[in-house]
Amino acid sequence: MESFKTLIANNRAWASEMLAQDPEFFKRTESGQAPHFLMIGCSDSRVPLERMTGALPGDMFVHRNIGNQVWSTDVNVLSVLHYAINVLDVPHVIVCGHDNCGALKAAMGPASNGVVDHWLSDIRNTLRWHKDQLDAVSDPKEKLAKLAELNVLQQLGILSRTPVIRDAWERGKRPMLHGWVYDIASGLIRIVADQIDSSEKAAELLPNN
Repeated sequence: MESFKTLIANNRAWASEMLAQDPEFFKRTESGQAPHFLMIGCSDSRVPLERMTGALPGDMFVHRNIGNQVWSTDVNVLSVLHYAINVLDVPHVIVCGHDNCGALKAAMGPASNGVVDHWLSDIRNTLRWHKDQLDAVSDPKEKLAKLAELNVLQQLGILSRTPVIRDAWERGKRPMLHGWVYDIASGLIRIVADQIDSSEKAAELLPNN
């Protein structure tokens, strides 16, 4: 069977299984969404955000891009953030990076990557700002894992400074920011930063705040 046809066949089987478990499931999700999480993750196909957390349809609002970046000039991610916080009232915002990330490898290397190099510039800033810390790690795999963590912290720092998050905190809403790194080799998540719900906590725990 051709690969795209396999996806459709799998969809039919999945929908049938969901109905068998809960005949009203799709009727409930059709009526609207009230997710508990906004997940900002990498586009990497090996990082199944919903499956690796056991999230069901309706649990998670998702934005993905190369290297799980949060650019303060990216209207796409800012629109997603605004809608999640101010319309859906999502209480948790998670930036999820992953080990063995191709974007991080590209940012670390000398090769030209065309238009992607523009997108990798903030990762290169992170490399420069933490050069001594990264140079102290001799094992290439461990160095890449450390960069994944530093990249997540950098994106959380940018998130904490966005008007959407600042305004929510000032109004007394407390969306919590979390940073994770997914280990592709084990399928496990490690927590890099947790439960940041104020400018004070952001200043204490995140870089460049």
